[in-house]
Amino acid sequence: MLDSRLLWLSSWMIHNANYIREKRDGLKVGGHQASCASMTAIMSALYFHALRPQDKVAVKPHAGPLLHAVHYLLGNQSLDRMQRFRGLGGVQSYPSRTKDAIPVDFSTGSVGLGVAITAFTSLVQDYLIAHGQVREEDAGRMIALMGDAELDEGNIYECLIEGYKHDLRNCWWIVDYNRQSLDATTADRMFRRFDDIFETCGWRVVTLKYGKLQQEAFSRPGGKSLEEWIDGCPNAEFAALTYQGGAAWRERLLNDIGSKPHVRTLLDSFKDDALARLMTNLGGHCVETLVEAFDGANDDKPTLFIAYTVKGHGLPLAGHKDNHSGMMNPPQMEQFRASLGIRKGEEWEPWGGLGDNVATQLQAFVDSSPLARKNTEPVAPPVPVPARLPVPEGGEQSTQGAFGRILLDLAKSREELADRIVTTAPDVTQTTNLGAFVNQRGLFRRQELADVFHKAKIPSAQKWAQHAAGQHVELGIAENNFFLMLTSLGLAAPHFGTRLLPVGTVYDPFIARGLDALNYGCYSDSRFLLIGTPSGLTLAAEGGAHQSINTPLIGMGQPNLTYFEPAYADELALMMRWAFDYMQRPEGSSVYLRLTTRSIPQLDRDDRDWEADALRGGYWLCKPAPGSDVAIAFTGVVAPEALAAWEQLAEDIPGIGLLNVTSPDLLHRGWSARRAARWSGGQSEPSHAEKLLSVLTPGAGLVTVLDGAPGALSWLGGVTGMRVSPLGVDRFGQTGDQPDLYRTYRLDADAIVEAAAELFLGD
Repeated sequence: MLDSRLLWLSSWMIHNANYIREKRDGLKVGGHQASCASMTAIMSALYFHALRPQDKVAVKPHAGPLLHAVHYLLGNQSLDRMQRFRGLGGVQSYPSRTKDAIPVDFSTGSVGLGVAITAFTSLVQDYLIAHGQVREEDAGRMIALMGDAELDEGNIYECLIEGYKHDLRNCWWIVDYNRQSLDATTADRMFRRFDDIFETCGWRVVTLKYGKLQQEAFSRPGGKSLEEWIDGCPNAEFAALTYQGGAAWRERLLNDIGSKPHVRTLLDSFKDDALARLMTNLGGHCVETLVEAFDGANDDKPTLFIAYTVKGHGLPLAGHKDNHSGMMNPPQMEQFRASLGIRKGEEWEPWGGLGDNVATQLQAFVDSSPLARKNTEPVAPPVPVPARLPVPEGGEQSTQGAFGRILLDLAKSREELADRIVTTAPDVTQTTNLGAFVNQRGLFRRQELADVFHKAKIPSAQKWAQHAAGQHVELGIAENNFFLMLTSLGLAAPHFGTRLLPVGTVYDPFIARGLDALNYGCYSDSRFLLIGTPSGLTLAAEGGAHQSINTPLIGMGQPNLTYFEPAYADELALMMRWAFDYMQRPEGSSVYLRLTTRSIPQLDRDDRDWEADALRGGYWLCKPAPGSDVAIAFTGVVAPEALAAWEQLAEDIPGIGLLNVTSPDLLHRGWSARRAARWSGGQSEPSHAEKLLSVLTPGAGLVTVLDGAPGALSWLGGVTGMRVSPLGVDRFGQTGDQPDLYRTYRLDADAIVEAAAELFLGD
């Protein structure tokens, strides 16, 4: 009865949003009744039998309404939000940690990512167990409810490989194997291929093809022939017959196997409706079969359940190839309501149409389920952050090199912060300067593994002992895995009640390779420090394939990610300290630092007055004279060129300013918020960008320059109505040394001087 109740509530919620609730824009609201229908038995058996309080579940995106129906029965979801499904403030289209009011363990929506995140969260749980932060007996299963079309996503197999390397455990993936995607039915030749792939990677595969009704029929005379026919029936034909119903099933079966012994007698024992129920009584629709399968996997071995289902099961849409986005029309919905005995006006009643005794029994059953005893997500205490992080010494340094030394100093310290840092990288640990930290703190591995080269006394800069106390998770070259690992580490606080401070390094241009997973992590409000390095055209001889251009725009445009680009080592130390604190604040976010391997002369500072402005997004490296009508604004590694150009121009333009924009993101965010404040009721005081630029005359000229997309800074001209001459990289790079490339792409001091002249010479 629970599965029929979930089916009704999810279907009615979608129907209400599309046919009953007022639509002011005339657009289809949408929803996926058929995708919910194929999962009702699976979710009933899982949520009200197999699931334990410590387990966590990622629900396939299109079954989101079912999740809300589950919590509606548990008393965690309000009627008001259900009625506002896909409306402002209502139930979200797909489960969301940050937007939904019910407990959501994992956001889903971008298919495949919500599946893989469960594996990485299981690895994080193992890390916390090994480090004494979670007890072994409290370990939970990380469970993904996935559509079979998600098995087409490449990140699934990248995750499988990584999980095998790390001896993944405590992970279930339950496939809603309805063999229908948005456009078509699943290829028949994939039968058994998924089993082979997963078994090769160390998973147990449990196939649930037949329900109890079918199993009973197979045991009768003629049943073996029926079983063999079902096994050989192509997916598309099975779906079409399901849609056509009992009479079509009978005709087809009689034509194909009716002459075989006892088959006709077997089929005659079922009326058409009963025959249709029998033929669609697949394992994924049989609660008893599902419960037995879940109970039989009572260990920590990763398990793939392939639950055969019918898309749209129990609805008039069942089996139709167009049912993915289809939904019942009002007459069909009325017939469905009547078949369940639900009176008009009681459609939202949790147990409508069941009678008082049955309703009381079901409510008591739901209230006594382990899920009803699940606690709210814990609030992890903050990790203390030192007042300052040491600035590496050296007259010339790169920000990437300084990053490695700052982490090494932390690794050698006794700060609690150092114990909570977890580093990871997609096979670029050495080349992004994480190696020294790993030498000091070790690689994480549940079973200790000796360094063969060290044991053989072969000289190497890498002394990477692998053991349970290690604090670096080494990954293969798969940026989706990298960002999902960062996401899982960054959700340790709400998931497990203990805080980790993840630091991940990746070559800056390859942020784009994992952008979907980065967006997923930010949408989930995970907290991590992302280091993109080396970056830009400055990488020189590596050529255009490794020279990032648009990552500053990614940093500015990605919600829940704060982007900085330091020029100097002392700026980097300041920003890293700020990041470790900001990542832990309720209003905080993840942080992205764009670094470089180019060593540049460092500044001799007389004071720390610049620091507060640097953390707001920018500060005057050379303050303009009052009323000055020209300034240079730069970001990051081009600081020497900007400073050299400023020195040349200062001879002819006394009072010219030099603005170091440490975070185009924060400057733009503050300015945008200020512009909207009048209408949104926000803070109306001038933004930091306005305060910085207000010292220049109205209509002043501004040269902007960075090793990246020029649009990251050229918008500054709109703050106070300035003329702008933007410099940056707006086409693919190439090989060459740094002076040649800076000259060719107009990033050198001469180009900055010429851009300033352009402001005054005009056409």
